[in-house]
Amino acid sequence: MSTTANPEYPTYGLPIGTVRGFLSVLICSFFWIVLLYPSDAELRVPLAHFFLLALVLMAFASQPSSELRTRAVLPWILRLIFVGGSVAVIGYVLYVDPSRLAQRLTPQVEELTQWPALLACLAGGFGGGLVFRFLLGSRNEFFMTVRAWVGIIAMLLLLFEMLLQFVIIPNMEDKPSMETLKVWEGVVLAVTAAYFGTRT
Repeated sequence: MSTTANPEYPTYGLPIGTVRGFLSVLICSFFWIVLLYPSDAELRVPLAHFFLLALVLMAFASQPSSELRTRAVLPWILRLIFVGGSVAVIGYVLYVDPSRLAQRLTPQVEELTQWPALLACLAGGFGGGLVFRFLLGSRNEFFMTVRAWVGIIAMLLLLFEMLLQFVIIPNMEDKPSMETLKVWEGVVLAVTAAYFGTRT
């Protein structure tokens, strides 16, 4: 039975743009935590998170006109949080310790070799979500179900990433290798990019 006549339901029944708003807040909040840590903490934003931030900027800059005309309040509140929160955190850090921005937001030289792999994860995840949407159609029930699950998994991965980076790894005696972390961050990036791809 064809599902092409079915309406396209927003993910979880939330207003259009809400899930991407939640994901964007999670992505930006990682940067906020790194920047707000005390000056004596040796923290840097992993390279993969700059690719995640690119998804936020792309989604924010290319909102479809139907989303911009929506009267739903929640997507606009989330946009205000991740934009306003980022401006507030950067402004505060510039005031209390300007050198912290460059220190914390400059990737380690060793990480730069991960650039091709992370770019492939970003392009593969986003492109995979886009192709999946194109092949099945945005009104296909199976597509909408998978899209919802990808959104849930992306949120859980981003939450666990924060727990891993700020709680688990600092308390580990034997820190995981950069290669191990590269695989993990590639998975987080690919899944999150896939959701953004399904909503483009």
